[in-house]
Amino acid sequence: MNVDWTPPPPREGLAGEWDKLIGPGATRAEQWLIVMPALIAPLLLLIHILSTDLDWSIVQIIVGAVLALDVTGGIIANATTAAKRWYHRPGQGTRQHLTFIALHGVHLLLVAWFFSGQDWLYFAIYFAYLLLAAWLIMRAPLYLRRSAALLGVSLALLLNAYLLPAVAGMEWFIPFLFLKLLLSHLLPEAPYTPDARAPL
Repeated sequence: MNVDWTPPPPREGLAGEWDKLIGPGATRAEQWLIVMPALIAPLLLLIHILSTDLDWSIVQIIVGAVLALDVTGGIIANATTAAKRWYHRPGQGTRQHLTFIALHGVHLLLVAWFFSGQDWLYFAIYFAYLLLAAWLIMRAPLYLRRSAALLGVSLALLLNAYLLPAVAGMEWFIPFLFLKLLLSHLLPEAPYTPDARAPL
């Protein structure tokens, strides 16, 4: 295994937009690992909705499915070698990472609006905690960031379990969101590349 921090340039056209999302140069294996769970997650959510007494509207089902696709796929995508090279390339610092994370406030807003009875305290607490945790992780020395990220996710799990109980049908959302952002995205882990002989 080799370590290569230099991302290839994105391709042209729609393929280039995909590259900018998951990182240029993703292997077939990385792309399968991203796409398959992202597609399966909304189906599992739909099965759960239909097998319980959740009385979701069509809009709630669509919003929940989109969130499941994005967050589940994002956990995997942000942890790949391609994403590590791309999102931690030169010029991507604290401001860029915090901007990326702040954009996910939309996810929290959607959950508060459509599933939590417009509970703005839910939105405010989780959004403030997400930004604070991300900022503290970025401020930590590099060798401590993985441990700090795990602590950040652990505290989010406690919030989800005891302080702000999970929304019915969306119990997975907070754990998955914080896994995606604090663990998968923020950590600049070494981007190992496969050997030339590797089949994938």
